[in-house]
Amino acid sequence: MRFPLSVFALSCAALLAAPAVQAQQNGAGARQAQGRSGTAAAPQAAPARRGITDIMRAGPATTTLPPAASAGSQATGQRAAEYIVALVNSEPITNTQVQKRVERILREAGPEAERIPRDQLNRQVLEQIISERAQLQLAKELNIRIDTIAIDQAEEVVARQNQVSLTELRRRVAEAGLSREEFRNNLRDQLLLTRLRERELEGRVKVSDDEIDQFLREQRAAASTAVPDINLAQVLVVVPERATPAQVADAQKRAEDIARRARAGEDFSQLATQLSDAPDARATGGVLGLRPADRYPPLFVESTQTAPVGSIVGPVRSGAGFHVLKVLAKQSAASPDAVVTQTQVRHILIRPDGTRTPEQVAAQLADYKRRVQAGTADFATLARDNSQDTVSARQGGELGWSTPGQFVPEFEEAMSRLQPGQISDPVITRFGVHLIQVEGRRDAKLNPAELREAARNILRDRKMEDAYEAWAQEVRQRAYVEMREPPTS
Repeated sequence: MRFPLSVFALSCAALLAAPAVQAQQNGAGARQAQGRSGTAAAPQAAPARRGITDIMRAGPATTTLPPAASAGSQATGQRAAEYIVALVNSEPITNTQVQKRVERILREAGPEAERIPRDQLNRQVLEQIISERAQLQLAKELNIRIDTIAIDQAEEVVARQNQVSLTELRRRVAEAGLSREEFRNNLRDQLLLTRLRERELEGRVKVSDDEIDQFLREQRAAASTAVPDINLAQVLVVVPERATPAQVADAQKRAEDIARRARAGEDFSQLATQLSDAPDARATGGVLGLRPADRYPPLFVESTQTAPVGSIVGPVRSGAGFHVLKVLAKQSAASPDAVVTQTQVRHILIRPDGTRTPEQVAAQLADYKRRVQAGTADFATLARDNSQDTVSARQGGELGWSTPGQFVPEFEEAMSRLQPGQISDPVITRFGVHLIQVEGRRDAKLNPAELREAARNILRDRKMEDAYEAWAQEVRQRAYVEMREPPTS
């Protein structure tokens, strides 16, 4: 079975650090990857729109949850006059909806957004909402649905990537002026948009062998100046929100002690497992993963820029707290000799249907997990007997050795958090519900065929950006849009 990689464009309100204000944003890429082939984006990728996928892969400090809305911004929202500013196929967009998004952009994007004239920003945001409404209406017409369990999973991903509990996530979302229902509706809408874009765009883009050859030649020529890939590990000591000076000092002292012990030779993964406040530290040993430097938080890159492999850096301070970093690897992203971390993985896939809801399927897979962990069932046997991925089922669910970027983001995010031998909770993707087991990890060089497939994936993603822009304009033009003037006083 093939698992194409899509850009999981979960640009949910109040969670992205710098929301885009272009009329079209968060294009969906659809990368085709063989379920059993080893492909990875080893050549240097083109910049892409940021979404939750990038947040997930860029490490825990890439984005932060929003601060509570100030009294001034709340008052501005309360004073906004309520009237209809546009109709999209008879569905109204109100001035309040536009102004709430404008205020959020101004609050989160900072000086860059403040330099845009307010009238221009209002128009850009309105056009963005019109485009989204038109696409959401199309998704409804095509009967694309998002189940509650998928929204639950997305909510957990957002919490995990912001290094907070679900309870803390919900508290901060409420402080930012969103109810939990509004927040989950935003997640649902963005999931709908992602599924729609995957469905509509996947077959529009083709990459030729000549284009791959040219790309690889360019990458080899640029290898000496390419942005390097780095692999970092961290121990995070969280500083509570609204911490007192004494609490900050105590956190800094803890971080300094951890750094001292790491420099003295203690095992960093053990320190991370035992002492880090990062939610995934026990599962990952603090390892953030090999990726281009521009996919890490700038703070981490700047702090480790001159540090040799194996060195300890920090503690460095971010909005989340104090980070102690270890440099695990540095290498050229465009080098044919690039080494990537591969994961040996297997899975069981069951698709919801008319007789089983996603919740029922997830419960069935959770029962499989309990039975395997209790030693009363064998994962491979369960896969052969029950998995609806017929290709891998014959092999006991085996997907072979995979490289970063091979699977859809929801699958990959869950896989990356597992240590060898561990089994995930049920994971929902657009293919169905998966139970995932990681069997091993290794560092390996990409062979020529894998490099070509990686290049094909990167070029497809680039072309998908252009295809998305054209498609979004088509959807916008097909919609009946009526602009309304503000009422005269």
